Amino acid sequence: MDVRHTALALVTVAALGACGGQPQAAQTTVPAAHPTESNPVGDIPDDTVFLPFRPQGQGYEVKVPEGWARSDLPTGATFTDKLNSVRVELGAPSDPPGRPIDQKTVNRTGGQARLTVYRVDSAPDPVTGKVVLDEVERYVFDKGGRQAILTLSGPVGADNVDPWRTVSDSFRWTS
Repeated sequence: MDVRHTALALVTVAALGACGGQPQAAQTTVPAAHPTESNPVGDIPDDTVFLPFRPQGQGYEVKVPEGWARSDLPTGATFTDKLNSVRVELGAPSDPPGRPIDQKTVNRTGGQARLTVYRVDSAPDPVTGKVVLDEVERYVFDKGGRQAILTLSGPVGADNVDPWRTVSDSFRWTS
């Protein structure tokens, strides 16, 4: 290779370097049809479907998330999915474990309820043994001397405001 070819090669390399190196393929961005939702641990998805639960002979109804595991109780049931739970039963409420964060009377579609919010450690995970700090909302509905206790729990920081409102608003006495 003579001096002219070497000089031309150096000029070409320098020109490519100044232009950012090797030619790159054109980049295109495909817009998303809708923004992707980033859910924190324990967040109940916004598209969750709620179905009515009416235990025979108990005189109440409440909507619970579809597909959650159900454990029957003598006066109600507990529904769980991953780190969240919904528990509903008849009877006198016990004192909440720990110190309440908030206590007040609230209006729900099914009537007034006493709401107590508190935090408690979850049961240990059977596989990992990990414990999660849960925030608990406990609603007590009264009617004619009967009480129904609706307890909603999920990890602290989970965005369950809308699902918990759906469940607590759905409680109603049927008899």
